[in-house]
Order: sequence, then structure tokens, then C-alpha cells
Amino acid sequence: MASPPPSLVFRVQRQQPELVSPAKPTPRELKHLSDIDDQESLRFQIPVIQFYRYDPSMKGRDCVKVIREAISQTLVFYYPFAGRLREGPNRKLMVDCTGEGIVFIEADADVTLRQFGDALQPPFPCLEELLYNVPGSDGVLNSPLLLIQVTRLKCGGFIFGLRVNHTMSDAAGLVQFMTAVGEVARGMRAPSILPVWAREAFKARNPPRVTCTHHEYDDVPHGSLIPFPPDDMAHRSFFFRPTEISAIRRFLPAHLRKCSTFEILTATLWRCRTIALQPKDPEQEVRVLCIVNARSKIVNPPLPTGFYGNAFAFPVALTTAAKLCQNPLEYALDLVKSAKADVTEEYMRSMADLMVIRGRPHFTAFGTYLVSDVTRAGFGDVDFGWGKAAYGGPANAAVGPIPGVASFYIPGRDCNGDDGIVVPVSLPAPAMERFVKEIDGMLKANAIDLPAKTSTTFIKCAL
Repeated sequence: MASPPPSLVFRVQRQQPELVSPAKPTPRELKHLSDIDDQESLRFQIPVIQFYRYDPSMKGRDCVKVIREAISQTLVFYYPFAGRLREGPNRKLMVDCTGEGIVFIEADADVTLRQFGDALQPPFPCLEELLYNVPGSDGVLNSPLLLIQVTRLKCGGFIFGLRVNHTMSDAAGLVQFMTAVGEVARGMRAPSILPVWAREAFKARNPPRVTCTHHEYDDVPHGSLIPFPPDDMAHRSFFFRPTEISAIRRFLPAHLRKCSTFEILTATLWRCRTIALQPKDPEQEVRVLCIVNARSKIVNPPLPTGFYGNAFAFPVALTTAAKLCQNPLEYALDLVKSAKADVTEEYMRSMADLMVIRGRPHFTAFGTYLVSDVTRAGFGDVDFGWGKAAYGGPANAAVGPIPGVASFYIPGRDCNGDDGIVVPVSLPAPAMERFVKEIDGMLKANAIDLPAKTSTTFIKCAL
């Protein structure tokens, strides 16, 4: 069994949402976000979901009670999460550390983990029931910064759903918090890595000065923030094993075959997606934004251990639709490699300065595809006492206010037990059909040296 059948429907019984506040008094203060945190591109809630199997050694322990208590204890250290965002002059965001708490929901579902299928991957059925949007809770300002729902399953396993205000943390920072909750749930008195605010690390210079090129924030004439009609979107996940990546490498000249999996997969998806979208104007600019973790780039001074803010950039590969679609794959690959190399410490300083000068803009959405690699983020390693997650990571590809723009690279395992990368994709329905054919055609072209099971069955589509 690969993906859950489209007909999988179940009931979730939720208790009344409650606020979980820090277990001890915490400082009441205003803490400014960085000038990278508060950009328009991050002013939304991002959903994460974790599936956990039944563990006989935990018999008699209630996952809801254990996790609720651990959250309260962990918020003593991560007390800004228990506050609320305020906006000051020039759209500057800050956390009012009120200690009000995060939203917590206790729930029970009449379904087993096995019913979701052997290959857990987005999109998940009834997601809105597993991560309930409490009315009035999803605003950016003056709203809870975290919402967590723990849903018990009939089999004894459970689902941990989380929604976080992205201005507070990136994937690495969020996993640090979740790991801390897991450590406290397993009996530690304090997290092994103590949180450090240090948002001044990405504060704009005085005076601010843009010293690098940032095409990701271009003003595109006649561009739309919502490039696709949200009511006609198809959502599917694609599974790439090492054998599929090797097949794609065969399209490349010898000197490029040792490029990273991220680079090769990004170039492939970007090119196939653009072909599938069939831009009306062949001279239309198309771009792929590669999220690059910049923590290792900051050396003067280095970011402190425990930093949990946003520390990434959106470097962009830019070309026209005609050049991308008509040139071989190596053309797209060279552009992706060059974009990744753009991110330096100076690039991050320049980006923070741009935010202040230009009023904290959103990245350019028109003609854009954004990819984020969370294969090493560690979502699946988060352990609340029941072991590592059967699946851990983004809940879907349709995150933020712009449908169809983003994909995540998520570590996964198929129903045969093979490891690989899960890539959720959202596209208008007709384009999705063409996208499937385009990628499948690439792999069939090089299927001669692949195992029989690889040539056409690599796509595990969750409809």
C-alpha cells in the first residue's frame, strides 16, 4: 500500500482548545525580531505534522498529558513563544512577552496509523481535522505564535500537529524547540541546547546599504502575488530514490554528474514544472528560489549555539521560459549552482538592509518556484518518549498565502522500505497531468539501466 486511499475518512473528536502557558513566571519584555524575520514573505503560519507509532513500553502513559506538561515546562526557556507579535513604526515586528501561552488541542480519532498507508507522505487526508484552525488564532499580529494539536489514534499511536508563525523560527529553529519539548517529555529538567534570542545578528546596518543583487525581491510589472487560482489546484507527492536521482544524472555531462542531489533535483523539477505550466510568453522571466541555511556563513561573529530565529536566504536562479525549456538540463543546473553560491555573510547583511529600505517586501511570486530542503532538519528525529516519528515534517506544499509556489524535500521511505526524498507539489490540475508525464518521461528515457520496479513506479501520487 503506497498512499492512503482518497476515500479515507475518519472522525476526530476535539476537546475545547486551551492556552498552555509557561510553568513558571517569565520576563515581561518586548523583544525585537530581526530584519530578516519580519519580512512580508514570512508573515504566515506554517504547518508541521508528526506521526508516532504505538510503543508498548509507554503503556499507561497518555501522550496528551505528557506533551502538554512538557510544553509548559519548555516554554519557561522559550518564553517568547508564549507571547504575541506587535507591529511598531516602519512595520517593525516585536514580541510582547506576555506569557499568555500557546494554543493546545487534545483530540481523539477513530483511525489507526496503518490506515494512512505504509508510505506516509503529504497530502494527508482530513488534515484540517488533525491540525484544527481555531477561529481567530491564525493572525500574524496579536495572535498565538504556536498552535499544537495532539490526536490519539485507535492503535495507540498519535499524531502531533503544529502550526507556527514563521517570523519566529525557520525549520532549524523549530526543530530545536520541538526537540526541547521531547527532551523534557522524556524526563530532562532542561533542554540540552538552551535557546538564545540574538536577533540583533540580522539587524540592518546604519545606514543600511544594499551591496548585493537580490532578484528574489524584484518588482515584476503586471505580476500577481497569487499566480494560480486556488480552487483548481491538484496536490501530489513524488518519491525519488537514489536510483531515480542516478537516472537523472545520466542526462548530464560527466563534469556535472557529481553535483548534489539538491541541485540536480531542483533543476529537474524547475524545468519540468515550467514546461508543464506552458507560459504564454516564451520571454517571461521564470525563477527558482532555493532556500539556503546561512548559519554556517555567519562568522563575524558567528551565530551562537541555541539561536532559533530565521537564518536563511532566498537566492534566485533567473532566466526566460524559452531558455529554460529549450536548453538541456545542464543549463538549469548551472543556474541553480550559481544561485546557491551567492549566499555569503555580506549577502545576508545586504538582505537585512534591503528589508529596511524597501519596507520589508515579499519575494517575487510571479513566475517563481520555491524549494526548501528539510531532509536534514531533523523533524523525524523528534522523540516525545514514543520513539522517532514514522513521518515528520511539513504537512503539505500549499503553505502560506500563495498556493502552488513552494515544494519541500522531505526524507521518506516507500512501501518497499526504500529510503528517498518526498516532494509535495501543488499545481493547477491540467498542469499537474503534464508535470507527471514530463518527469516520468525523463526517467523512462534512462530506464534501461534501472531496476524494473524503478522505471515507471517511482511516482507515489497521493491524490
